[in-house]
Amino acid sequence: MTLFADVLSVGVCTALASLPVVTLPAALSTACAVLRGTREDRPATAGRYWVALRRRLRPGDLAAGALTLAGVLLFWADLALARAGLPGAPLFAVVAAAIGGYAAVVGLRACGRPESLTDWRTAMAGAARDAVRDAGGSGLVLLALAAAVLCAWMLLPLAFLAPGPLAMALTAVDVRMRAVDARTPAREASGA
Repeated sequence: MTLFADVLSVGVCTALASLPVVTLPAALSTACAVLRGTREDRPATAGRYWVALRRRLRPGDLAAGALTLAGVLLFWADLALARAGLPGAPLFAVVAAAIGGYAAVVGLRACGRPESLTDWRTAMAGAARDAVRDAGGSGLVLLALAAAVLCAWMLLPLAFLAPGPLAMALTAVDVRMRAVDARTPAREASGA
């Protein structure tokens, strides 16, 4: 129950830190890092979250946030154009949704990677590889995002709690992928 309470408190902190919108990637990445620390017996408290976020907000984090905001606005504009009844709109909507889904998975998986604390480019490159190599993990990321959006849509106050479980899911998917990667060389060396 302690971890559950910590996840919810980190979720509230993440929601508050994300209110300026351009801080969303940094806030979610920090939440993942704080929750990842529970594996090393470091508490996932709101105080630890704010200290970590204050230390890491830098121009690269704000650029990642601006890029995320621009991508979301472009996605909504594309869907609005598809709804306007342009020729080929159904196919265009499907392609735009597929690209938007892939971009969301890569961006969220990047937030879950420890590299996002210091280098967004490395985190994005690793997340893009993992999104393709680990289809199951990518599906879990989409399900976690859908659950967070659904909770926020059903009851608005849940929007302030949803980032915590989302960050926990992103962290778990990354830890799962790293565990698989760590076992793979051992299997290849043994000839299995």
